[in-house]
Amino acid sequence: MAVDDKWCVVTGGRGFAARHLVEMLIQDNTYFVRIADLGATIELEPSEQLGTLGQALSSGRAQYVSLDLRNKEHVLKALEGCETVFHMAAPNSSINNYQLHHSVNVQGTQNVIDACVQLRVKRLVYTSSSSVVFDGVHGIHNGKESMPYPPKHNDHYSATKAQGEALVLKANGTSGLLTCSLRPSSIFGPGDRLMVPSSVDAAKAGKTKFIIGDGNNMYDFTYVGNVAHSHLCADRALASEGEVSKKAAGEAYFITNMEPIKFWEFMSLILEGLGYERPRIKIPAFVLMPIALLVEYTYKLLGPYGMKVPQLTPSRVRLLSCNRTFDCSKAKERLRYEPIVTLKEGLRRTIDSFSHLRAENQLKAKREGVSKASIYLGSGRVADTLLWKDRKQTFTTLLVLIAIYLSFIAPGNTFITALSKLLLFTSIFLFIHGILPAKILGYTVQKMPKSWFHLSEDMSHQLAVSVVSVWNIPMNVLKSLAQGTEWMLFFKVVLSSLLLSFFGAFSLQNLYKIGLTTAFIAFYIYEKKEEEIDDLFIKALSFGCKLKSDAIRKFLPSKKSE
Repeated sequence: MAVDDKWCVVTGGRGFAARHLVEMLIQDNTYFVRIADLGATIELEPSEQLGTLGQALSSGRAQYVSLDLRNKEHVLKALEGCETVFHMAAPNSSINNYQLHHSVNVQGTQNVIDACVQLRVKRLVYTSSSSVVFDGVHGIHNGKESMPYPPKHNDHYSATKAQGEALVLKANGTSGLLTCSLRPSSIFGPGDRLMVPSSVDAAKAGKTKFIIGDGNNMYDFTYVGNVAHSHLCADRALASEGEVSKKAAGEAYFITNMEPIKFWEFMSLILEGLGYERPRIKIPAFVLMPIALLVEYTYKLLGPYGMKVPQLTPSRVRLLSCNRTFDCSKAKERLRYEPIVTLKEGLRRTIDSFSHLRAENQLKAKREGVSKASIYLGSGRVADTLLWKDRKQTFTTLLVLIAIYLSFIAPGNTFITALSKLLLFTSIFLFIHGILPAKILGYTVQKMPKSWFHLSEDMSHQLAVSVVSVWNIPMNVLKSLAQGTEWMLFFKVVLSSLLLSFFGAFSLQNLYKIGLTTAFIAFYIYEKKEEEIDDLFIKALSFGCKLKSDAIRKFLPSKKSE
């Protein structure tokens, strides 16, 4: 198609999926492409300088503008003279900051809509997310666009993307503006800065041996090239005359590869392709959930003191163990969308693009940086304390924990007495801390903000959801047992109960002493003897898997013969 003077704008144009869209738009040759992003100038990677993008910028087929969506004047300037806006800009989804996400995904999107209306832009294609219908608790099987937004989302990113999407769809038809929203599911591909790099980091730290849940939960992954292609399909449908445009406008569409796959199989293919072991050890979600709740609570307490954001959280456990598949037939029918890259080919391209992260390349490089033990502990103050990096801090922590033991646990007090003592000491400490001056002998006394003692509505809801989720997990197990067919589940429950009974035989004093000793010695030893311990663990794991396989082979024939 010959190039005319039509312009399009891609907001967030230097993002993961947006880069692929920009490349595809330039190759499509329908528009001049204006790339809008936060940076003051565009910095091209070496491959881009000599590629399509570099040539387009040099020839004038593409241009870059600095854009802050929160600034209305910036938005008006960036969108001036364009025919179509592909609104892809959004903050990093892993940063769970409400103010940040609301300012960009909601207020910024409203600024884009207002500018489109004022400048008489013809089409606005909004990049949403399949997570706008996910509540973080219930799985989704073959979800359709008719699904309502949940009362509460899994995170602030999803909640604000849903609000932004609602604004875009509501604006359809305003001053001739045609809009639609695309909801891609679990994007992967070359240029990914989150899923593959974090998976490789986890593999190097030995964290990818485990499968959360039964490993059968299905997911819809979408190759990034197909996501970019869906935006072109949406623009063409909106630009069409008559019934096609009418049906396409004002609607939301799930975008997938149309090839659902088991989540853990997909991750295994990525890891194996890069030379790492595939996850094999299955850990029931109900076993991990209490641990995740404890980790989350610990982070809330120690986060202000340097503990890094943990990966094991209740929402993540639910996310990695539930189904998330979506029906893409609406996009196929109304946008004429069909994946142009298969899942298999997309995986191949992705693995090839991350050849620098292959296991053999990592082994060749000299191992530097933090140890696995430090990574497991969050690489913050907690790690420094338990690994004896900061001996003063370690001894101080030990003294405090020993004092707690001697004051509350060793005397063998009842729970009520121990709780009363704890409240008494806490009250005395807080009162004395409150009356201290701001500075003592030149040292600043940090006062505790009131927010530390307030449980927000959002936190209350998350806590309630977590409690309900933890309750539902054993209830579902009991429901399955009541059917009388789940023999393997029955044996797992019996084994878990026996282990619980074993640990329950220990007194609180002994458990505290064992836990304290283990925490301050085990991680330290593991850091010093990491390779030897890992090797022993793998051998023990292999032996356990062999025993399990032998037992299953012996059990199944006898079952069939019956």
